[in-house]
Amino acid sequence: MDDDNARFKVGATYTARSLTDHTFVWRFTVLDRTNKFITLGGEHGGGKRVGVRIWDGVEVASPLGRYSMSPTIRADRTEA
Repeated sequence: MDDDNARFKVGATYTARSLTDHTFVWRFTVLDRTNKFITLGGEHGGGKRVGVRIWDGVEVASPLGRYSMSPTIRADRTEA
């Protein structure tokens, strides 16, 4: 995982679309990070620590837990 876009960065905001309403966008900002965890804040979460895993060579996280319709953020999808 050499690519900088493949890792979550502190201060960056990451988005995911809702699976049930495509017009709704979840936004989470990385407040802090370690090698295995990120701490998220923003309009949908404040100070929540979640685990980071690798999927297709990119860091991903599930800010609201892992269930069938949960949002998943990817390190290569930052808010523009």
